[in-house]
Amino acid sequence: MTRFLDTVEFLGNLLPHPVILFAILCALVIVISGVAGYFELAVLDPRPEGSRGRSPSGMIEVVSLFNIEGLQQILTQLVKNFTGFTPLGTVLVALLGVGIAERSGVISAAMRNLVMGAPKKLVTFAVVLAGIVSNTAAELGYVVLIPLSAMIFASLGRHPLAGLAAAFAGVSGGYSANLLIGTVDPLLSGISEKAAQLIDPSYTVGAEANWYFMMASTVVISILGMLITEYIVEPQLGLYNKDDASPEHVEELEQEMNSHAVTDIERKGLRVVGIYTLIFAGVLASTIVPENGILRHPETGLVAGSPFLKSILAFIFIYFALAGLVYGKVVKSITNSTDVVHAMNHAMNTMGAYIVLVFFAAQFVAFFKWTNLGAILAVLGAQTLESLGLTGPILFFFFIGVCGLINLSLGSASAQWAVTAPIFIPMLMLVGYSPEVIQAAYRIGDSTTNIITPMMSYFGLILAVAEKYKKDLGIGTLISMMLPYSVVFITAWSLFFYFWVFIMGFPVGPGAPIYYTM
Repeated sequence: MTRFLDTVEFLGNLLPHPVILFAILCALVIVISGVAGYFELAVLDPRPEGSRGRSPSGMIEVVSLFNIEGLQQILTQLVKNFTGFTPLGTVLVALLGVGIAERSGVISAAMRNLVMGAPKKLVTFAVVLAGIVSNTAAELGYVVLIPLSAMIFASLGRHPLAGLAAAFAGVSGGYSANLLIGTVDPLLSGISEKAAQLIDPSYTVGAEANWYFMMASTVVISILGMLITEYIVEPQLGLYNKDDASPEHVEELEQEMNSHAVTDIERKGLRVVGIYTLIFAGVLASTIVPENGILRHPETGLVAGSPFLKSILAFIFIYFALAGLVYGKVVKSITNSTDVVHAMNHAMNTMGAYIVLVFFAAQFVAFFKWTNLGAILAVLGAQTLESLGLTGPILFFFFIGVCGLINLSLGSASAQWAVTAPIFIPMLMLVGYSPEVIQAAYRIGDSTTNIITPMMSYFGLILAVAEKYKKDLGIGTLISMMLPYSVVFITAWSLFFYFWVFIMGFPVGPGAPIYYTM
């Protein structure tokens, strides 16, 4: 295992930055389309005659970008590819509201209150649950919750590294699960929608596509994380010896513990936000629960495909923005309109790297679509799966495993999905599965191996926190400590996915189909 992880780290270090990787992939698509176009590569289109996007000849042919016409198309559509990339706008809108809530302190206070206020017997469960929920606010779980959990465990006479491991497992190993729809949902669904449209140009994937399954997964991962911590990791760590900690950090850790305590004014703010949340939920319910609800589908009267589901992002923005304002007014963290603007500005400032990545990812996805390489790979891949007899639900175990392996070297969820979705979603759609189900399976593989790869962007930060409690701790020690979580999570979560979707037949999200028919 050590040699394997060393190899992963070596291969991961060979990969360029995701931005450069997408630039290289764009160039490769152009060159490959030229070569494939020269040899007139084509496959039979499996879609029925008359389907939108199907050519009159019934063939999917490679369109070369390695010529004058291709160059003109690339140059004239460069800006449109970027501004029209679905995940860009959806993530930015959601983050504006989340940014106000995060800046006001309500998310941090709620997370600290959940962990520090939990009964001793439920502390581990609360830590893992808080880690999962913290993903609503980007890096907050890594920066606040993981160090805090280590301190709480130490204050209870438990091993602080067990607290760190439990929080890390929730924040990173359970990354995609959540009780609420967070910023990762519109990010992934936008990429999934673009990929699905390679086969079905009219297909849409909403931000709520995986909500039901991820909400249930939150409970499953929280329980698993608690059991692994208390019955595997903590016994293996043994009793904590304070002499193992770095001397210069002992006093610092005690001061940090006190600084994280939830104050009376913060508790008051949380109570007010709780009342606001009930009112907000009641107002939303009044628009969809009655048969004549104003946000039900105007023609069918159903919630599926309704303006309500299509407005999920707007509700995310409104809820978090108002929660931040309500809390900020109580605790005085937001006192005027300027503070609100600064909060949104700060949220956008953190998105600089993402926007740069999206520019190149959008070009790659567009090139893949224009050249028909994505559709051709999907058809050939589907034919291969059928020839091997791998068209049943069992193939999702292989798919999740592949995503987990890729994630070891390419840790960014958006970067990995932008590369793999245009291949896997059309391929598995042709085998008969919906993009929503495929995306849910991807999220399992993407989450569960985050905690055992040094390529994960926050791995260095976690290592630095762990070293405060154990002077000689290295990368191998941290990975071996997290390995039980990774193995159990990917196994149990995959089985839960299979049970949820293919045995019980539950939808992964509101109105999300399990199967796709052309």
